[in-house]
Amino acid sequence: MSDPSAEGEVKVKRRQVLGGIASTAAITLAPTVTRAQDQTADKVFDPTRVQGAAAGPQGARSKHSDLKRYPVAGIASLTPLEDLTGTLTPADLHFERHHAGIPEINPEQHEVVLHGLVERPLTFSLDELKRFPAVTRTCFIECSGNYFPRAGEKSPPHMICGLTSQSEWTGVPLVTLLREAGVRDTGRWLLAEGGDAAVMTRSIPMAKALDDVLVVYGQNGEPLRPAQGYPLRLLVPGWEGNTNVKWLRRLEVLDTPAMTREETSKYTEPMLDGSIRQFSFDIEARSIITSPSYPGTIEPGWQTISGLAWSGKGKIRRVEISTDGGDTWQAAQLQGPVLAKAHTRFQLPWRWQGEETLLMSRAIDETGYQQPTLAQIFETRGPGSGPYHFNPITGWRVQKDGELRFTPTG
Repeated sequence: MSDPSAEGEVKVKRRQVLGGIASTAAITLAPTVTRAQDQTADKVFDPTRVQGAAAGPQGARSKHSDLKRYPVAGIASLTPLEDLTGTLTPADLHFERHHAGIPEINPEQHEVVLHGLVERPLTFSLDELKRFPAVTRTCFIECSGNYFPRAGEKSPPHMICGLTSQSEWTGVPLVTLLREAGVRDTGRWLLAEGGDAAVMTRSIPMAKALDDVLVVYGQNGEPLRPAQGYPLRLLVPGWEGNTNVKWLRRLEVLDTPAMTREETSKYTEPMLDGSIRQFSFDIEARSIITSPSYPGTIEPGWQTISGLAWSGKGKIRRVEISTDGGDTWQAAQLQGPVLAKAHTRFQLPWRWQGEETLLMSRAIDETGYQQPTLAQIFETRGPGSGPYHFNPITGWRVQKDGELRFTPTG
């Protein structure tokens, strides 16, 4: 019969021995691992050998991801269209356009007044608006001046039309608030006023206000960012960006448009016959190839041509791509979902043979409208028109060395 004390002694000795081996191994291997890491520090780092970062209160992009907007003159920031995938724009990359900077607004002190030609003038706080049934929809916003005629051949997509972005917006249908107030029969227009230093104001026809306009407080699942109108803004799907009044504080029902500064001296377009086009609200169909594009390069072989198309008049029905400077066109694949008044991503496989050529895209929306050339725009509006509502077909010239250059097309 074995001696219990002896067995216990053996167990202790085994644990001591195993512990000693582990300790010895650690002491022995530690310098080796350190030396191996030092030797490979300039090669490939192995993340499986190091404890990762702890969970935190907010997420952050990888330090290897250099996504950023491009500020212009302190009044705008351009969305890096060429660096994004899908159709949604991260809230912190949504383009900005301000007329007097970004105001600091305390949501507990902020209200929206609804008055004018209504039966019951009303005032809404943010909390009161959140008590109404919410609506969420995905759509783009685009500045009406989203074309840069001075863009040179070394201009990336954001320098051509980076004043457009898309988000998922959440808020209250404006028609709900108007019904609460009781719009009188003489109410034909609505004046929206912002709470910034410019007191941005725009007139909106009552027919649109009763259709699909929202008073929004959410963007991509979070409260609006200050640059996007926190705590409240107007969302006017498919219409020029400045009608989507930010920092919304007042809605007045009128019988005629208010003829504010932003719809008389600004945001109007000279026409070829000498007249001035006013209240040109709709954003017309447009597209741009975002890849390949400057400053990228390509090599001979199969490529995927990809880009964005959108229309303020409904869904994109078709996008056509030319890989030979407009001599021939072929239909691109539209990535779903294809939503009304929303960015739609398109793509087309293309085999580049190494020759110089010109890549172009043109969008057709569900009304049948086809994106025009710059020459066609000038034929209607004259060479002195602009910069508002320019939506020309644009292209990327592929050089023999695989480098790309922006090329306005006629």
